[in-house]
Formats: sequence, structure tokens, C-alpha cells
Amino acid sequence: MRVFFDRELDTVATFWRIYRRDGTALGFTSHDRDLMFGGLLHRAAPGMIPAAIRLTAELSNDSAEAQGALHHDTIRAEDLAAGLFDDAAIAIGAVDWQTLDHHTLYTGQIGRIEDDQSQFAAELRSTKSLLEEDLVPRTSPTCRAEFCGRGCGLSAARYASVQTVAETDPEANRIRIPGLVGANYIDGRVRFLAGPQTGLTFGIIDAGDDWLLLDRPLVAGTLPGTRAELLEGCDHTIATCAGRFGNGINFRGEPFLPGNDLLARYGQP
Repeated sequence: MRVFFDRELDTVATFWRIYRRDGTALGFTSHDRDLMFGGLLHRAAPGMIPAAIRLTAELSNDSAEAQGALHHDTIRAEDLAAGLFDDAAIAIGAVDWQTLDHHTLYTGQIGRIEDDQSQFAAELRSTKSLLEEDLVPRTSPTCRAEFCGRGCGLSAARYASVQTVAETDPEANRIRIPGLVGANYIDGRVRFLAGPQTGLTFGIIDAGDDWLLLDRPLVAGTLPGTRAELLEGCDHTIATCAGRFGNGINFRGEPFLPGNDLLARYGQP
């Protein structure tokens, strides 16, 4: 295995890879020419640099940050606004630009992105951040299971369909799909199968008159006739679970458990 920085002068450059959720993989390097290794072309000087990487042997989250200018063809302000880089997987490492020996030093996901129209800064979450998740279930009056996910027991294929978008309204952040029972899709999801936001999942926060209001910004370019995959929604109440879906036996909540306000009530004679 190649040992980096074991000599006074070393032929080492930094590389980083971004794996977006729409299936696009991007490679970059701090070297002054493009490098091809690991089955991916790493472009030189892309206007994005990783910074402040801190690795520890502890279980706490490793910190890192990436920043740069919005002038490269592969990192544009429109793509950041469209959410194409949200939750993308990232790998950062060192590469010998002569032999192309390389080693990954940091893996994680892109978190919060700040954009001031000329520069951007992205917070990186290391893989160790998964250890911070609370796996102990909490009591709640609503169901804790994801609809058609683990613990729910319902099939996503039964409540999913592919529809055609008749109209988009980026200003109001909504799309129109005729013939839907809109109330059934509140709290549901939509995923475009074509256009500039292909593969991104949008939450549906309201519906009415064939229009679906989405929870994240739409960008121009999603044309009428674009196909989209829709999944119905669930408000996670026992009434909806048992009445609409007939799935009360799999309800993951405590709808009849008294709340904390019971302690503040006065006794009744």
C-alpha cells in the first residue's frame, strides 16, 4: 500500500468524488491536469476545494467542509438550487498523480449548503454521524413507521403510480396532475422521471384542484408531459390507518396513551 507524505517531496494531490442521488458521479482533483483512476475522470481545478478535514478515533462525528466558486460546468448555482447535490455521498482522499495510487481518507454526505450566488460552502457529514441516530422508539399518538416502509406492512407498489405532469408552476412551487384524488396524496411523495430534477424526491404538503404543493423548490425546465412517480400519503393517525388502509394491526403508536398534560389536570369529584 502506498504511504503518502513519507518523503520531503511527494507527488500527491487531493481528490474528491461526489455521488449524487440522481445517479451522476463527479470526480475532482487539486492537480493541474485531469486524472483518470478508479474508473472515474477527476477534473482539474473545478473551483471546489475540501477544507478543514478532522479525523479522530473517537465515535464523535468527524468534521469537514467543502467550499468553492460557482463557475465550473459541473457545479452550478442552478443545480444547487434544484437540490441535485442534497444528501449526495462524498469521498475525499489523496492520490499520487504519477502512479495514480490513491487512498480514501473521508467518506460521508453533503449536508447544509450555503450559497451567496458567487461562492458556496457545503457542510459534510461523516459516516460516523449514523452512530448519533436515536434507535430507541418513543411513545407517540401518531404512527412512527414510514408509510409503506419498515413496520408499516403495506406494499408501496399498491399505492404508487406513474402519472403525467400537465403543468408546472415554479413560482408557487406546485405541479398539476389531472384526475387525482388530491387528499390522498397529502404527505405523500413525488419523484420526477425526467427533466432537471430527475430522481429527486419531493414531499407533497397540500393538494387541491389537481395541483400538488411541493416541499422543496422547483426549477424551470420540467416540461408538461414529464412523467413522475407518485406515492400516496398518510397522516399517521389511527383513524387513517384503520379506516382508509385497514392496517390498524400494524399501527406503530400509542393513540390512547394519556399525555403529559394529564399531570397538570385538576381532579374531578
